Amino acid sequence: MSASLYERLGGSEAITQISGDIVDFHMDNQSIANRFANSDTRKLKKAVSEFFITGTGGPNLYTGKDMRSVHRGMNISAIEFVAVLDDALQALQKNGVGQREQEEVLFILYSMRSEIILV
Repeated sequence: MSASLYERLGGSEAITQISGDIVDFHMDNQSIANRFANSDTRKLKKAVSEFFITGTGGPNLYTGKDMRSVHRGMNISAIEFVAVLDDALQALQKNGVGQREQEEVLFILYSMRSEIILV
């Protein structure tokens, strides 16, 4: 049996680091930084980490809202969505994640597109 994406990414500790880097990149990304200007960074990093851990086959830690509910009314554009994907890719690369795993994570994130853009 092959290892889950969660395991191949390095488990909770590694995914927590990747998630924190994603949020940090979002905060510095001029395309989307304004979306996070009033965020509690600590809480945001925790939520992103729990979502990422759960979504990759790790322990079911995420207790937040579904993606459509979280993004409803935010009027997120396709350009902003791609900026988020770019930040995720940058964080994965920064943390030495392999090409296959990078592609799998981006596929998962992209699959949520219709629940995030212009909902």
